[in-house]
Amino acid sequence: MDDIRYLAIARNPDPASALGYLVMIPIEGGIVVKTSDTWPRTKALYCHRVATAAWPKDPELVEALPLLACTRRGAAIDIVVDRGREKRSQIVFTTARGRDMIFWQSARTLRQARPKGSVPRARAHNLVEVPITIDTREHYPYRFSNRSVITERAALPCGDYGVYRDGALYAAVERKTMDDLLSSINDNRLRYAIGQLAALPRAAIVVEARYSAILQSSYLRPALILDAIADYAIRWPEVPVVFCETRKLAEEWTYRYLSAAYYLSLEVPNLAERATLTPASPAAIRHWASANGIAVPQRGPIPKSVRQRYLQAQGHSPSDKPVNL
Repeated sequence: MDDIRYLAIARNPDPASALGYLVMIPIEGGIVVKTSDTWPRTKALYCHRVATAAWPKDPELVEALPLLACTRRGAAIDIVVDRGREKRSQIVFTTARGRDMIFWQSARTLRQARPKGSVPRARAHNLVEVPITIDTREHYPYRFSNRSVITERAALPCGDYGVYRDGALYAAVERKTMDDLLSSINDNRLRYAIGQLAALPRAAIVVEARYSAILQSSYLRPALILDAIADYAIRWPEVPVVFCETRKLAEEWTYRYLSAAYYLSLEVPNLAERATLTPASPAAIRHWASANGIAVPQRGPIPKSVRQRYLQAQGHSPSDKPVNL
């Protein structure tokens, strides 16, 4: 093949693998990854790196694309092949909660995630200032640029962004990328995080991806992911999981949600009256139990006996069904 470098794509000789192709990237002595297609056309492709020795001695080549450029730029490799269409792509090396992950993407896949229209600039609830606390463990936080927001960094008991009322966390939003969502579902971290968020008066999870992107997952079975999200919605209906197409939209949604929560908190004179906003929410019951010296777990289901005592104290009969549990 003279002195021209090629991006070689071969069929994966392992018939049991869900990633049917091997890609040889001629850089740094040769990087070989397994992936599910020959080019990132309508979606970014998940890749799994394998040893260079895994490249077959006699590969069944699907394509050998002449390279115009193959350059490492930090955590990404820019690839330009010599052909008329679909010539530019990028191999991105990233980490989600300690797990190394690789994605092969193109300008086309990024454009498809970019919605039309512009984000409205009007203030949420016409609030001049919304004090939002950003968790110190959030490495690349939302900036809320050109918004009526005052931010501070502090360690939040749960969530990544929150607003306080009377010194207590009143509302919180947990931010997830799709990679982080999948890994936290896989190791059950998300289940415990939602249980902790449910103890707040207001809480939500925002995902920086489309709901339909779940169907493209090769990390976990899509059915498993969809079942998990549906299970969370049934067990903790007070903590919605909201999908936004881009990081920018997720930031906008977070700003609007926390602004609405802050606006609502201003209508509540003190913590003692807060429980009347959601008469039978877990947060209200826990607040009432704490004020009356009744032991109640801070996570998970509230004992039936405690719920009944709470309802009786609120003037309901024991047979009344609690709401929002």
